Amino acid sequence: MAAAAEGLAAYRAVLRAARRTFAGDKLMLTESAVEIRRRFEDHRGLAPGSDEATRAISDAREAAHFITHMIVQAQRAPSGSFVVKPEKVHAGATLEVPSEEILSKLK
Repeated sequence: MAAAAEGLAAYRAVLRAARRTFAGDKLMLTESAVEIRRRFEDHRGLAPGSDEATRAISDAREAAHFITHMIVQAQRAPSGSFVVKPEKVHAGATLEVPSEEILSKLK
């Protein structure tokens, strides 16, 4: 039963991250909730404690962290341009842009 509780905690963490990140954006809130639910439903049949289940929970935790720390929701200014206001959680966050060498290895 501990595995089910762990999965539920990971599910809630991803939903919380999406709600916080996309606050005020009804479309993104709805679509992200649908996608999160679909991803968890895809893994519903995994055996508790299996490597695959452990990996799925780890991926969910990583997704919650990524959504919280790496995504900043832009808002439209009265002038029509978009304004991005990073918060304290975004400080120091970086994402490595893949080089041509890395991309060629993935093919």
